[in-house]
Amino acid sequence: MASAEMSSTRVIRRGFTLIELLVVIAIIALLIGILLPAIGQARRTAWAVVAGSNARNVLQAAAIYNTSNKEFYPPSYVYGSSRFGYDWDPNLQRTTHPTPINGYIHWSYALFDNGEVPENAFESPAVLNRGAPRTNPGPDFDLWEPGQLSDLGGGPGEDWPKDRQVGRLAFACNGAIIPRNKFVREGSPRQARLVKATELFRPSGEILITEFRETANWRSLADINDGGENVIKSHRPITPFYGFSAGADVYNEPNRAQVSFAYPDVEQLEGIIQTISQDQTGLIIGRGGSNSSLEAVGRHHNGRVNFGYADGHVALDEMINTIRERKWGDRFYAISGNNRISRTGIPGQD
Repeated sequence: MASAEMSSTRVIRRGFTLIELLVVIAIIALLIGILLPAIGQARRTAWAVVAGSNARNVLQAAAIYNTSNKEFYPPSYVYGSSRFGYDWDPNLQRTTHPTPINGYIHWSYALFDNGEVPENAFESPAVLNRGAPRTNPGPDFDLWEPGQLSDLGGGPGEDWPKDRQVGRLAFACNGAIIPRNKFVREGSPRQARLVKATELFRPSGEILITEFRETANWRSLADINDGGENVIKSHRPITPFYGFSAGADVYNEPNRAQVSFAYPDVEQLEGIIQTISQDQTGLIIGRGGSNSSLEAVGRHHNGRVNFGYADGHVALDEMINTIRERKWGDRFYAISGNNRISRTGIPGQD
């Protein structure tokens, strides 16, 4: 009798049917599909905020450096006169490095070495490995990229040359304000010169730093005309202007009365960018001749990138807009002689 009662009250349990499981899976997949883009967008927004904050720290360090150095900005890089410290000889800053084993002294070193800003302030979470490696990374294997070679053709782990530069660099400077090192250029009417902050006409409207472009690998920062695709030129600045002489380096432009430099044509530059988006190798960094290096400016924050201005503020913008609005300045301050930037793009007309 007891057994019959237990049998009559037994609860019948069954699992989910196949259709029910498929419905649940479909709902979960739908939710993931809805949420993932939002999560990805939030992450990209956070990256842009962090990179912008880092850019402000770098600008603040530059201001401190200026105050301590009679208002002069540092050079973008110089050839070291020894393997250590910030010592460099202006007379050794020629076309090629007289002692390449000494490596480069980079503008980032001038800022972080005195403790004004930590090394990681030069990084960005939005780019590969948080930034480009040094041209000559030195003995730390983690600072090299696969296939990278130093200026002397060495590979990962070599002790020297080793650049005095942050280990990972996500920012480039405006070469029109922070000059290349060609202070003694034999046979050239133009020389590089250090620039004072007080010389700038529109500090709130002139770019001092920006973010390097994100690419599949940092070979995009190689100069294929100078060392090959495996020698990365992360030490060079961005040179925004064209020289009028076809193929000429800006330092070799004749020191003539008429305007020698111009902004690139926006439509032409957009065509370059479209081409580069398909082939992301072989960009030219900082030569400033017939090839502008603006295509190396980042666009990884939804087509925009952080630009840091000489007055210390940072703004997200599209690179093309900075050309339209002439935000790289109206002078090639870092070049001697007539350094005005043409408004017409026609030599002799301003």
